[in-house]
Amino acid sequence: MLIKRKSIEKEESQRTGPRVSSSGAGAKPARKAKFAPVTLSEQKGVRFLHFGTEWVQGAMRLRKPDWIELEYAQQMMMWMLFNDQPRHVVQLGLGTGALTKYCYRQFSDTRVTAIELNPSVIAVCESMFKLPGNDDRLNVMEMDALDFVGDSDNHDSIDALQVDLYDATARGPVLDTPEFYQDCAACLAPGGMMTVNLFGDHPSYAKNLKAMRFAFDQVLCLPEVHEGNIVAIAFKTRPELDFAALYARAAQITAATKLPAKSWVNGLKSAQLL
Repeated sequence: MLIKRKSIEKEESQRTGPRVSSSGAGAKPARKAKFAPVTLSEQKGVRFLHFGTEWVQGAMRLRKPDWIELEYAQQMMMWMLFNDQPRHVVQLGLGTGALTKYCYRQFSDTRVTAIELNPSVIAVCESMFKLPGNDDRLNVMEMDALDFVGDSDNHDSIDALQVDLYDATARGPVLDTPEFYQDCAACLAPGGMMTVNLFGDHPSYAKNLKAMRFAFDQVLCLPEVHEGNIVAIAFKTRPELDFAALYARAAQITAATKLPAKSWVNGLKSAQLL
């Protein structure tokens, strides 16, 4: 089974049609978003989300619905090495809701927001992937991630931003411009971080890294997993990397959550040497 690409978003070219003034002659309404069918499969006690292809968009172990099943998704949590009490965590791209559910359960005082464009994905997460309903801490919003990060009301408000924006074709992140990543950086509070799921054996990888390094003080990448996935962490402000302290923090994370945090520190240490 292929587990190279995850998460949700339509292609950028489908997001809107040409902008035409509504008052001009021959004005056309914006094109309605088109989405691939949401499909499911199960294997060895794990339920997978697909968009009508074999590409895996997310997974949930049926006996542990709040656990983060896929290794790349676990790596998306590496910001925990630097912040153990986030006030606001945001996911762009809901997938199976793995990151959203985990952050909601793990951090009892944290606001968790998830942005998802496809209403069918939200519905299947609620019905098949144990996503809880919205409340005073959890807010799953049906909207375009580009609109969310571009809204000045969201600027300077997020401690950890987790970006996983893929469509059914799995050709690279749907949103990947320097302007998009600048808006992501603007949404981060002081000391904020962004983790992004990239695809290492595709031209989109270099394009995204270049765009992120334009917008952020420092970008580091963990080693490839799942035969393609590479998770990057981008810092709004370059941190002082004290690896002794990071290994100590990783041990605390693993003891409390069973997440393989030591491997994240190993990856960051290797990345800094490149």
